[in-house]
Amino acid sequence: MHSLGLVGGTFDRFHSGHRALIERGLAECVRLELWLTSDHIANSKDSRIEPWADRSSKILTSLGDSADRVSLHVLEDEDGPAPWHETANAILCTPETLPGCERINQARAANSLGALEVIVVKHVIAHDGTPISSSRVRAGEIDLDGEPYLPADTGLVSMIMTHEVEANLKDPFGQLFEGPEDDPSVAMRAVLEEIFGSPGPVIAVGDVTVKTLQDLGSPADIALIDGKTKREEWEHASTIDHSLYNDTRTCENPAGQLSAGLYLACAAAMQAWREDGRSCLINVDGEEDLAPLLLHPLAPLGAVVLYGQPGRGVVLRWTGADSKSRCRDLLTAMVRD
Repeated sequence: MHSLGLVGGTFDRFHSGHRALIERGLAECVRLELWLTSDHIANSKDSRIEPWADRSSKILTSLGDSADRVSLHVLEDEDGPAPWHETANAILCTPETLPGCERINQARAANSLGALEVIVVKHVIAHDGTPISSSRVRAGEIDLDGEPYLPADTGLVSMIMTHEVEANLKDPFGQLFEGPEDDPSVAMRAVLEEIFGSPGPVIAVGDVTVKTLQDLGSPADIALIDGKTKREEWEHASTIDHSLYNDTRTCENPAGQLSAGLYLACAAAMQAWREDGRSCLINVDGEEDLAPLLLHPLAPLGAVVLYGQPGRGVVLRWTGADSKSRCRDLLTAMVRD
């Protein structure tokens, strides 16, 4: 049993891999010092990384009765205190950070200090056989336990709405920005102010929402239209400018359903945006109303999904673990065809 072990990292979106690392440290060390990357360094890598205070709070909550064996510190550089720490005698890492620990021990030797025993902790593996990581969680690929946000049969079958699912969708799924129905730009201007600087993508569902964003000079990154509003043909649908998008896709999706074709179109659009920021207009033959149930699970954390609420304004929903989990539950509850 080592008297003091060192652990360093960002520890964003505290997940099962983080938990396994700390549990191994507590099993082999009397005490642990956890050095969490500072906000300044973390935000320079990804603006979606949680604040240091939030990251540290989640760790402390997870420790339970072991909290008195762990201290938390701010990591301001790559190695922290490890090269000159006089009381530490172990350091924990994952396989890809092993070279950093070896470099630290070389620095310790130059400082006339003994080598730290390096404890390598294997990754926790996600459902798809690849490691759980904070970057994958932020990308929206997996949840904190490495599970997918989309049911396994998504894209293979049509999913049909039930009365239970419909009841859960009656209230606005997000923040409502109110405005007059005859001038949707009023609500949309407030939305654009709210989402300014977001990491994206901005996803718009519905012809009026898509057209309003275009009129304000801020076309969505991913837009879904069906030529209707309030389930009736919209006379201004033809004024939507398809040329504003890098790609155009078409699919069929009957009312009250989520077809395999709609999923494939949304997934392809999201992948193209991830790879090189390509925008996409998806023209749906049928209805696109339920598309957010697919879009949130597909999107990275920090994405924005917008849709109109007839007679009330525009609904904004940020993509986060909560929205992804809710959509997963609703998709699971739908009937398969």
